[in-house]
Amino acid sequence: MVSKASSQAGDGHRFKPYPSNGICGKLGDKWTAQVIWHLSLAGGRTLRFSALKSEIEGITQRMLTLTLRNLERDGLVVRHYFPEVPPRVEYELTDMGAELLDVLEGINSWIWKNIPRIEECRRVYDRRDH
Repeated sequence: MVSKASSQAGDGHRFKPYPSNGICGKLGDKWTAQVIWHLSLAGGRTLRFSALKSEIEGITQRMLTLTLRNLERDGLVVRHYFPEVPPRVEYELTDMGAELLDVLEGINSWIWKNIPRIEECRRVYDRRDH
């Protein structure tokens, strides 16, 4: 459900709630935003799987593989396969994936602005007798 505060654009038009097609769940998972951030830092260059894995602290090979496949399936990442010995695979953001950066930057900014308040709310909530 969309709150009244967030349901109106500056021009008076109402926003529709996001569709329940799984996109928001993917974007909000633990690894997707990090993969997109790291690919964006490549500055339009491709990154090898191993470079992504070494740059994203704590991600397993399996989770990176699944995350990249989902991003590729949704059209946010393109995979380049080079049939060499050993095979080489590189990834880069698509134009649509790069467009997502503005949204992620906004969310990131909101988090940094509000994290002290969120942490205080959590402390107060956790002290309550439920």
